[in-house]
Amino acid sequence: MTISAKMVKELRVKTGAGMMDCKKALVETGGNIEEAAVWLREKGISKAAKKQTRIAAEGLCHYAFEGNTAIVFELNCETDFVPKNKQYLTLLDDIAKALIVVKPDNTEEALKVEINGTTIETALVDATFTIGEKITLRRVMKLEKESSQVFGAYKHNGGKIAVITILDGDKEEVAKDIAMHVAAINPSYVDQSQVPQDELEKEKEILKQEALNEGKPEAIVEKMVIGRLNKYLKDICLVNQPFVKDSDITVEKYVKNMGMNIASFTRLTVGEGIEKRVDDFAAEVAAQVGNN
Repeated sequence: MTISAKMVKELRVKTGAGMMDCKKALVETGGNIEEAAVWLREKGISKAAKKQTRIAAEGLCHYAFEGNTAIVFELNCETDFVPKNKQYLTLLDDIAKALIVVKPDNTEEALKVEINGTTIETALVDATFTIGEKITLRRVMKLEKESSQVFGAYKHNGGKIAVITILDGDKEEVAKDIAMHVAAINPSYVDQSQVPQDELEKEKEILKQEALNEGKPEAIVEKMVIGRLNKYLKDICLVNQPFVKDSDITVEKYVKNMGMNIASFTRLTVGEGIEKRVDDFAAEVAAQVGNN
């Protein structure tokens, strides 16, 4: 029997499952919508699909390396209990192993990667059903280095923060030191050359107005702005920051003393950019008591 797009759409609206899952269910049940919906329920797919509207802002970041390539990604869940779950941790490692073999360029490609006889996308649906929370893959990044460069890697708090650095040189321990610094201090750029000009101009204007509002004479405002802008750049640029392991020297000084140079860094924090749900448990309990 031919499975039409209209049938797939109808089943998808009914169950919330993905298109490929709906098509498979219809094939398995000879095109019977009701039986296909039952099939999806039995497989746990429609139940898992209902969880996809939930907010998944917890989880862990992870990475894997092979030669001159690194993959870093974020595996999200709903609560901070799940990252202690053995199934979640196994899935995290399995995804890392699968991704470093295929080396996808982005999250969309990563979801199609094969893992344990299925795709990562399907494995996430299965995990959502068995674990009982929405499990999602987010921010998959592929990083490449030259043979003359070295990766540095560091995970804080088991992977709540993950950092990968790329340095010119061959001392991996130095690259890891810089990764630890980035995790702790959270710079925005490697150096001033990476700061967008519009950001600099905006900051200059803010600092100028700030100085004028303090009643400073216009004659000295420009000099004050330059001084404060330099401090701002020191705060956001990695090379200008006091090194976390030795605050008497800058990061740039430490790296140069080791005969190396910082090429780039990538820092992921779990849930970054996701609006987290805030539960008022007291209000929730009160509401439940009132309904009884």
